[in-house]
Amino acid sequence: MDKILRVASENGVVIFSKTTCCLSYAVNVLFHELRVDPVVYEIDQDPEGREMEKALLRMRCNSPAVPAVFISGKLVGSTNEVMSLHLSGSLIPLLKPYQSQVYHSS
Repeated sequence: MDKILRVASENGVVIFSKTTCCLSYAVNVLFHELRVDPVVYEIDQDPEGREMEKALLRMRCNSPAVPAVFISGKLVGSTNEVMSLHLSGSLIPLLKPYQSQVYHSS
């Protein structure tokens, strides 16, 4: 849990993901379209990944562990929460400090 909170607090926008998670990929694509370059932390590539996944499950009340999206060090939620915020117009104000004026997609 400490590692999750440290990574989330040291970076503006973080997506905790697994390399095979298509929903994490979809959230990442959305953020790129909104000119935000999130840190994508692949927990299945970390030796402590299983512990991180358990901690994310506890934080999210047994919702799927990934994607877990943090903005400004705060847990926003998963794909459903991010998309709901986006559709309601509440996501962009949260992301504004992290948007690039000139964004080059790769």
